[in-house]
Amino acid sequence: MPELPEVETTCRGIAPHLVDQTIAEVIIRAPKLRWPIPKKIAQELPGQRVLSIERRAKYILVNFANGTLIMHLGMSGRLQTLKQFVAPQKHDHVDIVLTNGTILRYNDPRRFGSILWTTKPALQHKLLKDLGPEPFTTEFNANYMLAKAKNKKLAIKNYIMDSKVVVGVGNIYASEALFAAKIHPTSPANSIDANKYAILVKHIQRILKLAIKQGGTTLKDFLDSDGKPGYFSQKLQVYGRTKEPCYTCAGPIQSVVIGQRNTFFCPNCQD
Repeated sequence: MPELPEVETTCRGIAPHLVDQTIAEVIIRAPKLRWPIPKKIAQELPGQRVLSIERRAKYILVNFANGTLIMHLGMSGRLQTLKQFVAPQKHDHVDIVLTNGTILRYNDPRRFGSILWTTKPALQHKLLKDLGPEPFTTEFNANYMLAKAKNKKLAIKNYIMDSKVVVGVGNIYASEALFAAKIHPTSPANSIDANKYAILVKHIQRILKLAIKQGGTTLKDFLDSDGKPGYFSQKLQVYGRTKEPCYTCAGPIQSVVIGQRNTFFCPNCQD
């Protein structure tokens, strides 16, 4: 599943091709994704200029004067820019065609992604309004995490993956950040002190920034908007390395299911 670094990579990849360009046509081949694609975008968008593209959590916001496209890549979605028409393949569900001939193509084999439209402020949309802070903002800090964790006995792994607490800390990055902070993933969230939260916040930010710099994580079929894979998987310390030696202590990496997700950790380095 594309996580925050992959979505940020996608935003950065498509923005130079779309911003300040005008929509010529919207072609919807398969309207049924996670939710039906609003038919009216095929009438609303032609003639409109793309004002900006931004990311909120794992949502891509394409802003126009008359509204905002809210896009989510789901489990297997991908956006790609094409300089000229290429015959669509089986899972190429939507084309947004610009007047200069560039095409933004949405591909999604599993159809768990979404393309929605709102004419109201996008951040007030029901999918976005209750989300926690972005991990790179000043609001995301040790004091905030400590206060939110009060009376929460759930595992710290689940706590940092809760999008109402902080957005963008997906399964891979949660395992990696907890290893770097030397925190056992099953530790109750309210058992972590301020100093440990300060360390954890620092590592969450560092690891996400590194993953963005590397272009995301190569897992299954993730490719960026230019068709290139991410390379952060080369930097993974624990994720997917069950029974392999820890790079720090040489002990075997273990895995446990927390919140229905595989979690990887070193029992020697993480207490």
